[in-house]
Amino acid sequence: MLVRDWMSSDVITIDENTSMMKALHIMKENRIRRLPVTARGALVGIISDRDLKEASPSKATTLDVHELYYLLAEIKVKEIMTKNPITIQPEETVERAAVIMLEHKVSGLPVVTPQNELVGVITQSDVFRAFVNITGIYKGGVQFAFSLEDRPGSIKEVADTMREHGGRIVSILSSTDMAQEGSRNVYIRIRDLAPEALEKLEKELRQKYQVLYVAKDILKTL
Repeated sequence: MLVRDWMSSDVITIDENTSMMKALHIMKENRIRRLPVTARGALVGIISDRDLKEASPSKATTLDVHELYYLLAEIKVKEIMTKNPITIQPEETVERAAVIMLEHKVSGLPVVTPQNELVGVITQSDVFRAFVNITGIYKGGVQFAFSLEDRPGSIKEVADTMREHGGRIVSILSSTDMAQEGSRNVYIRIRDLAPEALEKLEKELRQKYQVLYVAKDILKTL
């Protein structure tokens, strides 16, 4: 999955010389938490609602309301923005974007070309959408979880058993992180089967393989 397919390309940006007051207004009006900052079309920084709050005078200030508004109008975004923000390119993977967000504790990344031209933004919500999509949960069905021997062909054997019972595979996910040594955890989702066919399939799978769990009607619990 590539970033270009999951990012938001309709990005609201501001110029580096935009006032702090205007930036606050844009964020509030559009209900967003961050704004990429550009100069002559190139990304030069990013400003978040947190940056604006930290730069705003505290409630204990002795400034009167006119002085306060003047100050907010005079402070430029370039004075308080995060310069040279962490970015990602559209041809990189969503998985890499997720790792960068996790490691740097950020909730979104500007997407730029090799020439530093801003073309989009990818957020945690976009990553969640991509993950949900790849699991196939919106297609319903049943998810089987297995602990399988970590060797070539082990997943195919299970998949073939499912197909023999009329199971149509929606998605296959695999991980070794939480598996026992020499094994891998495999999660296979199939489309709905008639109750009797599903019962026969589950029985044979449990006889042949180590089934960790069977999750049915997941969407009904959401």
